Amino acid sequence: MSFHAATINAGQVLSLAKKTFEIEAAAVLGLAARVGDEFVQAVSLIMACPGRVVVMGMGKSGHIGRKIAATLASTGTPALFVHPAEASHGDLGMIQEMDVVLAISNSGESEELISILPVLSRLGVALIAMTGGGQSTLARHARITLDSSVSQEACPLNLAPTASTTAQLALGDALAVALLDARGFQEEDFARSHPGGALGRKLLTHVSDVMRGGGAVPQVLPQTSFTDLMREMSAKGLGASAVVDESQRVLGIFTDGDLRRLVEKGADLRSLTAADVMHAHPRTVKANSLAVEAVALMEHHRINSVLVIDEAGILCGALNTNDLMRAKVI
Repeated sequence: MSFHAATINAGQVLSLAKKTFEIEAAAVLGLAARVGDEFVQAVSLIMACPGRVVVMGMGKSGHIGRKIAATLASTGTPALFVHPAEASHGDLGMIQEMDVVLAISNSGESEELISILPVLSRLGVALIAMTGGGQSTLARHARITLDSSVSQEACPLNLAPTASTTAQLALGDALAVALLDARGFQEEDFARSHPGGALGRKLLTHVSDVMRGGGAVPQVLPQTSFTDLMREMSAKGLGASAVVDESQRVLGIFTDGDLRRLVEKGADLRSLTAADVMHAHPRTVKANSLAVEAVALMEHHRINSVLVIDEAGILCGALNTNDLMRAKVI
């Protein structure tokens, strides 16, 4: 079957889209009106659980369950998803007595879920049901039932799971948010479980992780000639050079911008030393500082390079905006 753009009724398309938003928004708002003691009990049960939250669901509810399990795990609540059909063929071994099972089914009569309820009961596993069927088999077997019912699906035929899965997802997110707050979960905790994400890089990356160190750090003594200073800067490619004393303590810095300003003034460069041209007492950052602190320092003072010192104040590195961009800190 082929479809042509000319056959599309634009008004009908937009009308259905808006209607979908309205129905699904109403489904979520309906949850807010019904949430109560059972939700609090579910949070308390999970908080007291010494094991994991095992999320289960079939079909579209299973897809929602995978997302809920992932959200819980990334916000401080150990969780995993177990497919009910696979559970009957060995995966039940992944569930332990100390776990809590969160079973999701809009009807509450999903055959694959119902078939394993006796086994869960024998294991003594606490069962939380998320269902629209308050009198369903799943609800009757559950210790706690979270009502995810909706008055209608967004599907014009009232068949395809649409509003019901949106309600399940919102209810799962509400659980995760309540749990992370109860656990005192902070940005740093989130970053540790998302080290590859933007927040993880900001909160976990230290200056020492991204700086240039050792022989890659341009540095000269105060008496170094201007010519040798320029050779050091060119060789190291930082766009700046530290000026240090014999103990590696930072005395000053000389940058490409300083060079441009000297040329504009017509200075006799050959007669100058590093001490003559350096900026004394330059901005520095500690190696154990977060990389975002270096970014803030550089942005505030409008500089492109910064020298890195250790706890004793000794030069140990350097970095510029390109280093921070490569590390995806900025």
